Amino acid sequence: MSEKEQSTEAPFRTTSDVEQSRLDRWRRTFDLWVYAPFSVIWSDWRARVGLAIIAVYLVMGSVGVWVVEPTSSLQYEQLVPWFRDWSYPLGTDYLGRDILAMIVHATPPMLEMITSGAVFTIVVAILVGTLSGYLRGGVIDNILTLFTDIMINIPGLPLLVVLAAIVNPEDPWLVGIILSVNAWAGLARSLRSQVLTLRESSYVEASEIMGLRTRTIIRKDLLPNMMPFILISFTNAARNIIFASVGLYFLGVLPYSTLNWGVILDTAYSNGAIGAIEYAYWIISPMLTIIGLSIGLVLLSQSLDRVFNPRIRARHASTTETTTPEQ
Repeated sequence: MSEKEQSTEAPFRTTSDVEQSRLDRWRRTFDLWVYAPFSVIWSDWRARVGLAIIAVYLVMGSVGVWVVEPTSSLQYEQLVPWFRDWSYPLGTDYLGRDILAMIVHATPPMLEMITSGAVFTIVVAILVGTLSGYLRGGVIDNILTLFTDIMINIPGLPLLVVLAAIVNPEDPWLVGIILSVNAWAGLARSLRSQVLTLRESSYVEASEIMGLRTRTIIRKDLLPNMMPFILISFTNAARNIIFASVGLYFLGVLPYSTLNWGVILDTAYSNGAIGAIEYAYWIISPMLTIIGLSIGLVLLSQSLDRVFNPRIRARHASTTETTTPEQ
């Protein structure tokens, strides 16, 4: 039987006439996971501004600590305002310490707290929310739902105060986890609601009929559809860690062993900077630092939704189409 007759009788046996090399497969993978998402993000001015702001903080927390020397008490003249001396452009506090140096050297532990807290919140929320929603009505769903309801109804601030008193955390990574110890519960409940809706989709039912494992269905069918909400929740969790850590350091709940922007605010407040206009720079400098990072995260989160829009992604892909010769 000729090849033409075989293809006519069994059309599903027909194979592609185009042979893909390993390089072509790598290019398509690069288009899907790197080139297209970056092109989509870069086409939005909010993403460009947000990434630029976040990049400044990353540089400040990595290279900045090597460029800017740490400050010490009575190193400079006391209570010097902004831009009086370019050796310490943001002025000095009541102990003669360089405020810019304190802000820069407080950035690495702050970024560590943000990362650990946001990652902990998202990972626990995804595990609890997706499993509870997919296995709805069973024993696991009932246990996870009960646990989530308990964590939601525990008052956050008293819980943090008690944990901080018991653990007395000094490691920024541990502080971030403590600050988000029950922050995941609300997100888990929202993810569970989305999974319950997606659970009835035809492609999920098809995957179940094919006998795919639960983890495979969650990873390939459910999570991609929830990623815009998850990414936005990640940036919101990071912002909440910023505000919670600064607030608790400001209140003195967390130990002062780690330099933090909240510690600078508390020191300024305790020494009358909030009531004297000539010392306003002492409080405004760390406040602007906190606000700047929050704005960068907000702008980035607003633009991430475009990454998962298939029409927008299609307009920005691909490098392979321009490099593959016509057949």
